[in-house]
Amino acid sequence: MQSRFDKIIDRRNSGCYKYDALSMIYGKSDLIPLWVADMDFAVSDAILDALSERLEHPVFGYNFRLNDFSEAIVSWEQRRFNWNIHKDWIISVPGLVPALSLFVLAFTEPGEGVLIQTPVYRPFYDAVIDHNRKLITSALINNNGVYSIDWDDFENKLKQAKLFILCSPHNPVGRVWTEEELCKIGSLCAKYKVIVFSDEIHADIVYPGYKHIPFASLADFSNFCLTGVSPSKSFNIAGLATAVVIISNSVIRDKFMVMNTKLHLYLGNSFGIKALIAAYNDSENWLEELLCYLNGNREYISNFVQNELPGVLLSPIEGTFLAWLDFRNWGLPEPKLQEMIIKKAGLALEPGSEFGDKDEGFMRLNFGCPRSILELALSKIKLLAEDL
Repeated sequence: MQSRFDKIIDRRNSGCYKYDALSMIYGKSDLIPLWVADMDFAVSDAILDALSERLEHPVFGYNFRLNDFSEAIVSWEQRRFNWNIHKDWIISVPGLVPALSLFVLAFTEPGEGVLIQTPVYRPFYDAVIDHNRKLITSALINNNGVYSIDWDDFENKLKQAKLFILCSPHNPVGRVWTEEELCKIGSLCAKYKVIVFSDEIHADIVYPGYKHIPFASLADFSNFCLTGVSPSKSFNIAGLATAVVIISNSVIRDKFMVMNTKLHLYLGNSFGIKALIAAYNDSENWLEELLCYLNGNREYISNFVQNELPGVLLSPIEGTFLAWLDFRNWGLPEPKLQEMIIKKAGLALEPGSEFGDKDEGFMRLNFGCPRSILELALSKIKLLAEDL
């Protein structure tokens, strides 16, 4: 039986960054785009119905979020993660990338240190560097593709930092941090009085055998943690620019809110507000179907790499719809590898250097696409390997 997620939807010429920016970024428009982290799936019927209903009202002025917005978030966090939050803890932002900059601006001065764990999503770097703060990095340990925290280095770097940005689940290496790991992170941050921003945008995309735990739900970590959540990844509505930051500590919350207000980032998107409510209240069954489909894609890519691409190493995918591929055994400098991927295979993947200075030779592949597209893309990589 065919899945709804098998349907191929033509997104070209829709103002879609993933497709319509290919020429600008990769120099070619006729590529299979597996780079930008959104999915090629239609959203749930509940979200479409909510947006259609909103369209029936012909005025799209400034927004005021009614109680149903915060109630949907409170209910979601309790149902999915057993995390009991209060609606007063919720601050609306247009996305978690702006929220990272808000975090850095609100809690540091130029020159003060912000710690991140590498390799990691490029905006983590930008939020620090672009605002003239000191970037401090602690590299994750890569043991044959399995990533873990270098605890000695992490603790030493915390001593130099005022803030720490946690990626949970981790993009791009696919880790879903265990309770033991999160507790150790929190204990060390508490010891050195470091405030944490936990980016949990991929929290809903976790596979069998793994469990996402909100960092702020453990011990007393909520006293020094800001948690970023959004339906944008899990319900494929990133273009509706809607996210929230959850902060229980009133002093930290007020300071973050002041910066959010100063930059006028709090008003929100009329459609994003309705989409979030429909996602969290009425689209849970759709999400469960999606998780089953993505898990099938995950298993397919894992088996393919193991059996058909012996020179390539895939990090175990515990969460997210992103695969972290190690091509270093091919012995090619990154520009040459990227050229082959683009010109010979006709694919757009994210190069490892986007995630860390020491990660040339890696590629991030987005498998949030119909299975047939994933099969075609991997077959093209196999042809490259055979030509080496």
